[in-house]
Amino acid sequence: MEVRRLDHRVAGKADSTEGWDWDELHRMCMRFAFRYAKSQMEAEDIAQDALLRAWSKRDTLRDVTARASWLATIVRNEALREFARKRPLPSDLLEVIHGRDDDRVLAMVERADLHAALGRLNERDRQLVRLRYDEDMTQEAIARRLGIPLGTVKVRLHRVRAKLRRSLAASY
Repeated sequence: MEVRRLDHRVAGKADSTEGWDWDELHRMCMRFAFRYAKSQMEAEDIAQDALLRAWSKRDTLRDVTARASWLATIVRNEALREFARKRPLPSDLLEVIHGRDDDRVLAMVERADLHAALGRLNERDRQLVRLRYDEDMTQEAIARRLGIPLGTVKVRLHRVRAKLRRSLAASY
């Protein structure tokens, strides 16, 4: 990007930055931006944003001799703004797009493994799992429905979950 010297008159009055060498300011912005950037492209973005902000805020410079530190502050602030923006990398977008299909396939496989593991349980254990998770009954309600003590329901559910965990771990 080539920046030309910009000498404008604003509303008929002299511009406060008349005679500034914007090419030199751009080079300064690039030098400052490389302190913060990880790549050439990122440094160029920071420098360009800083130069635009410097142009729009050129009337706020009180001391022309402090131009370098003023510009360095603008570049630092633009770098912080740049890092605050969350921009996904193109490779991240590909992963999201292709990852959706992978997630669906993985979920189907996991569901199939779970159904297979449930099929290997005996009828009493399957009934406990069905009451607890399919019908969303509390352990107390299961104990009342089956007519067994609450402690027995808790122990059996614990053991069934442990069996399912072992069975699923063995399939992976």
